[in-house]
Amino acid sequence: MTDPRDPQAHRPEHPTHAQQPDQLPSTQPLSRREAREASRGSDAEATQLLPGIAPAASATKLIPQAPAATSVGGDQPPTRGGIVAVISQYPKAWLISALAVAFLLLGTGSVFAGVAVGSSASASSAVLPSSSPTPTPPPRPVPTAVADPTHLRTCSIAAKATDPNLLTFQGTVMNATTGEVLFDRNGATPSRTASVLKTLTSAAALAVLGPDYQLSTKVVAGSQPGSIVLVGGGDPTLSAGGGSVYKNAPTLGDLATQVKAAWATLHKDDGVAITSVVLDSTMWDPADNWDPSWERSEQTQGYQPEITALMVDGSRANPNAQDSPRSNDPIGDAGKAFVSALGITGLTVSTGTAPAGAAPLGEVKSQPVRTLIGQMLPVSDNTLAEMLARVTSKVAGNNGSSASLARVIPNALVSYGLQPAGVTIRDGSGLSNNNGVPASFVAQLMARVAGGGQNLNIIYDALPIGGRTGTLSSRFTGANAVARGAVNAKTGWIKTEYALAGVIHASDGTLLSFAFYALGAINSKTQPALDTITTAAFSCGNNLSNN
Repeated sequence: MTDPRDPQAHRPEHPTHAQQPDQLPSTQPLSRREAREASRGSDAEATQLLPGIAPAASATKLIPQAPAATSVGGDQPPTRGGIVAVISQYPKAWLISALAVAFLLLGTGSVFAGVAVGSSASASSAVLPSSSPTPTPPPRPVPTAVADPTHLRTCSIAAKATDPNLLTFQGTVMNATTGEVLFDRNGATPSRTASVLKTLTSAAALAVLGPDYQLSTKVVAGSQPGSIVLVGGGDPTLSAGGGSVYKNAPTLGDLATQVKAAWATLHKDDGVAITSVVLDSTMWDPADNWDPSWERSEQTQGYQPEITALMVDGSRANPNAQDSPRSNDPIGDAGKAFVSALGITGLTVSTGTAPAGAAPLGEVKSQPVRTLIGQMLPVSDNTLAEMLARVTSKVAGNNGSSASLARVIPNALVSYGLQPAGVTIRDGSGLSNNNGVPASFVAQLMARVAGGGQNLNIIYDALPIGGRTGTLSSRFTGANAVARGAVNAKTGWIKTEYALAGVIHASDGTLLSFAFYALGAINSKTQPALDTITTAAFSCGNNLSNN
């Protein structure tokens, strides 16, 4: 029996040319030596492929070329041939070749797998890929927007805010460019503002009247022969002609000259002369001239007149002095000054109303609103503030009353993108304790003033400058002098408050808007304490922390 382990046991048999077709060659087994040599030769040929994995062409050396199968007779089965015959004849060589090819394929697969995953494992350790597809993991969620980094601020003015000289302190500081609130102490609480309110009045006037609007004083023909009517238009700068605190103020002398010339032309044929003057101060109710919350000392000390639509020189006893005692009869004083300017004796003077459609005889106008704001804010002129507020009410379609200001001024400020919820307006000057405006609201307005849009640059240009101009000219001294020239702000002062609000050009170049209130029994150290906390904000700039 043939040993199946013998490498030659299944070698296919092939007829030689000397054999007859019906004869089969006898099997000639190899000797052991020949078998070993044959095996060694086959192994040597196979190992040529293993170390370097030679090109596939070299593997063909292991595959002997078998002769084509031929038929030896019609009734004889053909001799085995083709690949089967070759495998049968050289089984060991085929086995080694198959292993080499398999090794080649496995090694190549491992190389590509290693490249794909970055593995450094040897090719011999590779595993055939699974026939099933590798599941693809879902994509990692990515945020649609990445939040900007938050600026870490380390500069604090909290200690300055607790100065007892600031009494009940309220305040807000903003980055005027970005609108970010940097510091706040009860800034949302509506409180009295003192004269800081004049900035709100100015903004409302610019929104409703416009920067070029002029307050007008007219004279028209009266309803009776020989009568003329002097009609007040809310201009406190109208001058009697003996000098004025208001530069380039209109004068009664100019108005009287126009009236006499027009009257002469109108009556050149009938010779009717002027015999009476009627004073019309009904642009708003003449009796609505003093708020009950104001102290009468404001009038006698020269800070505030009675608010009538017809007056001259702001009703001052001394027209050349900013603060001068005010008259108890501003309308009558205006009539007397006009009669004097006419130079006509024997005229009667009364109060009344101009007839509708009356013939005009003369008109003089104030400086434009932009100029009036420039005359009001630096010195905190209460008279201009109240008159601008009343005229704003009339032009806005209201009756010019003090009560109408509660609607008119907040509504006008909406045009600047402000939301005046919680804002209470009692007057136009800030003298009343009944005004209520959050410091945060004022700071927002000041941020827009700093931007200068919608004619608000007019307010900015008129604000007093720390240590330089207006009501701030003597402030920011000592250690606070570092902020001189860098603070543009409106001051406020009544018996129960000092206030300061405006724009700070900080030391780091940041533009800040702010409003500070010191509420209570003010003392001589309250103003310097406001300057100190303002200077601290100047030094912090955009590094100001709310801690």
